[in-house]
Amino acid sequence: QVQLVESGGGRVQPGGSLRLACAASGFAFNTYWMYWLRQAPGKGLEWVSSITTHSTNAYYTDSVKGRFTISRDDDKNMLYLQMNNLKPEDTALYYCARSSDGDVKGQGIQVTVSS
Repeated sequence: QVQLVESGGGRVQPGGSLRLACAASGFAFNTYWMYWLRQAPGKGLEWVSSITTHSTNAYYTDSVKGRFTISRDDDKNMLYLQMNNLKPEDTALYYCARSSDGDVKGQGIQVTVSS
């Protein structure tokens, strides 16, 4: 069955960095666009970033442009999100997803940005 397992979250001070990773299995990873979504406390699910097949293009929500970088390794069935210059408003549960609506996503990993 489809499995998406996130890792790499944690607590970091404002201005710090984290790299999220997602291990995918159970489907033809290289044939899907992949997504990072997040859900902040008390808020709905928010799209953060997308990457096309073959890493041709990447897309970001405005609030993370210039700070976050999405990437993928199709040989290893891995998705990544490099997050730099983190801000308190980036605090959320981050999900790796196979669809932009979150219909197929992992269990989530907590990212907390706080001094």
